[in-house]
Amino acid sequence: MHLGVNVPNYGPGTDPGVLREWARVVEGLGFDLLMLSDHIAVTPDVAVRYPERFFEPFTTLSWLAGSTSRIKLGTTVLVLPYRHPLLTARMAGNLDELSGGRFVLGVGVGGAKQEFAALGVPFAERGRLTDECLLSLRQAWGAGSSIPIWVGGNSPAAIRRAERFGDAWHPLRVTLPFLRETVANRALPGLAPRIAFQLGSAPVHDPERPAGTGDLEQILDDLRQLQLLGAETVVLDPPHGDPEETRRPEEAWRALTTVATQWRTQS
Repeated sequence: MHLGVNVPNYGPGTDPGVLREWARVVEGLGFDLLMLSDHIAVTPDVAVRYPERFFEPFTTLSWLAGSTSRIKLGTTVLVLPYRHPLLTARMAGNLDELSGGRFVLGVGVGGAKQEFAALGVPFAERGRLTDECLLSLRQAWGAGSSIPIWVGGNSPAAIRRAERFGDAWHPLRVTLPFLRETVANRALPGLAPRIAFQLGSAPVHDPERPAGTGDLEQILDDLRQLQLLGAETVVLDPPHGDPEETRRPEEAWRALTTVATQWRTQS
């Protein structure tokens, strides 16, 4: 099972030097995938969690491709209705080629109403627009494309979309019971969850505990359970919702170092 990291490409502490160091740390620790979020218009509903500065993912991943050599690069998740399908197809195809075939396209429908309004995209039509874009991407790339598409989202509609269009279902910050039930009852093309990542000094005793949170043994066991469920890749999501954390990336780097070292030892 491969491990990835969702790197914050936003916030008051993020700049090109920090992004480059994130890439150096994540690749140096042996992680297999580095992913970035997507927003275009940082409207008030977006800025609560993803404030300026916000680095556009295609641009940033293209730049990071030149600073890395092995690690895969991806989006978690690109909001498909924000861009014309042919533009997305061209940018994704170019990024994959420029990076030597290292791109993973994680996609979703989006949920920021004010951002949709700012871009002139009908919020109520986002599901239909996403499906049309996915169909257009497949047509534009043709049968020979090697770019994997991970369809993000936890809703029944997102799962159906993953079954129809995706190479993997990419659920976001979920519990293990939810994943077990879904995997047991659906014909998924693949499983690549993005889980919360919050390493503490004590176990978390909560039946609704998100996978990836708790003490070291809990998190390592979560990874083992995800491997048993058939996850091909698990993406760790260090941000905890406070943009000020971007000023202190060293805290996340220490936690990632601990988990990566122990996981390699036990795998």
